[in-house]
Amino acid sequence: MMASLFQILGGLALFLLAMEMMTDGLKSAAGHHLRHMLGSWTRTPLRGLAAGCLITGLVQSSGAVTVATLGFVNAGLLGLGQSLGVIFGANIGTTVTAWLVSLIGFGFNIEAIALPLLTCGVALKLISNRSRVQSLGQALAGFALFFLGLSILKSSLEGFTAGFDNQHLLANAYGLPAWLLTGFLATVLTQSSSAALAIVLTAAAGGLIPLNSAAAAVIGANLGSTSTAALAAIKATANARRLAIGHILFNAMTGVVALLILPIMLWVVERLADWLDMTANVAVSLALFHTLFNVIGALIMMPLTPRFAYLLSRLFRSQEEDNAEPRHLDSTLVTTPEVAVSAVDQEMKRLVGLTRGLLRVCLDREDLTGAQIQPKVEACRSLNAAINEYISRLRAEKMQPATVDALTDTIRACRYLLEATDLAVQLLQFRDARDDVRLAPLATRIDQYLVTLRSLVAAEGPAPETFEQSEVLYHQLKSGLLAMIVRTEVPTSTGERLLDTLSGIRRLADQWAKSLAWQPATSRLNHSGPDSPTLNAQ
Repeated sequence: MMASLFQILGGLALFLLAMEMMTDGLKSAAGHHLRHMLGSWTRTPLRGLAAGCLITGLVQSSGAVTVATLGFVNAGLLGLGQSLGVIFGANIGTTVTAWLVSLIGFGFNIEAIALPLLTCGVALKLISNRSRVQSLGQALAGFALFFLGLSILKSSLEGFTAGFDNQHLLANAYGLPAWLLTGFLATVLTQSSSAALAIVLTAAAGGLIPLNSAAAAVIGANLGSTSTAALAAIKATANARRLAIGHILFNAMTGVVALLILPIMLWVVERLADWLDMTANVAVSLALFHTLFNVIGALIMMPLTPRFAYLLSRLFRSQEEDNAEPRHLDSTLVTTPEVAVSAVDQEMKRLVGLTRGLLRVCLDREDLTGAQIQPKVEACRSLNAAINEYISRLRAEKMQPATVDALTDTIRACRYLLEATDLAVQLLQFRDARDDVRLAPLATRIDQYLVTLRSLVAAEGPAPETFEQSEVLYHQLKSGLLAMIVRTEVPTSTGERLLDTLSGIRRLADQWAKSLAWQPATSRLNHSGPDSPTLNAQ
């Protein structure tokens, strides 16, 4: 009995090692292509579904695809709707493991396949000096160990049940909820739904558990696969945490539906297996069941993805995301522009305040990184886009010429503020340069420039004198830096990077100074005249 138990554990350990080798090898061999597929093939939830299914089938790890998707969401490269499609597809793609186990693991002489594959894989790993070929060899060796581990599991379970007369040793030992929990815990503990599925399929094929109990364990393993996403999202962005919650809810809803209609699904599986002439293989029936309920779940959820994404977007709301939401832009006012301009004015005041806050943070807070200011940047961009979109919806044919002029200046100010927002990161790079010992001769002028920029950002209205002072300091810094480059006191590459940063900050100061000339449209309409100030067009 103990020998069989250690054989089972050894087979499981070999299986887990094989899955890791196969996944890592395939990811390394594919290189940037998988990242390209994940980043570029997910423009819509439906394409995300296809990409998630294909990539998971290739790398044999839904966890790896889920974590990669969370990374893309963290970086802002994937939206919530697109990433949900990838997660749905990954659930379908992970069923490939069950098909490998059921069709090859129980339909062929495993050793006859595995040993030649292992030989080829190790040979590629040792002989080739190309990293991609070595990774392919590692994947091939992992593929072979996958089947060897499965063979050990199969033979050890057969030995474990050989001394018992019952057709299903654990048929009545536990109810379906217990088997559901067993599949869930097996996946959480091994951090591999593939390993849990291999155990369940092998146990069912060896007569250890009946089909309905094995099906409940498969549902549990499917739910347990969400633990990878949950762990990865603990310290992630709000959007990544929303995606992790979406993954858990999707798998939970899919599992509940599968449990509720389990007898019907098993009947359908039996008919399909009979039609495919595979009724003798219990593992194939479970692979069919696993695929069927994941496909049904995806088909149910895909039309609901936009609504699902919206509901998830209401979770984990940050202050920046709340600030990014318009508070005054009422759609019922678009037919009366003269009334709507008041709402636009209120949002513009908020946008100016948000942008000023972003620039102040970049100037005042030490050790700030670009990633840390990204939520504030996105909030400014989002509110800016909302104001522009709202103005574009106003009924132009009902506008007075003065209203058109005022809103034109508002759009122009939005453009100035947007460019200042996009250039905010340059302030962080400039502050970092101040700490470079090679730039010590310029330290005083750098500090003066930063003080002037703080004054310009703090200004509540047009500040031409402060801007002119910043221009003088910019030219002094630029001349001093060029002289240091000529005298080789600063490496050319370092000097050029700082010159680019300086140019960006000068542009930021220029755009911010122009935005300060903006006046509320209602104020301009009430005091319109030939001397009314306008923004400088550029």
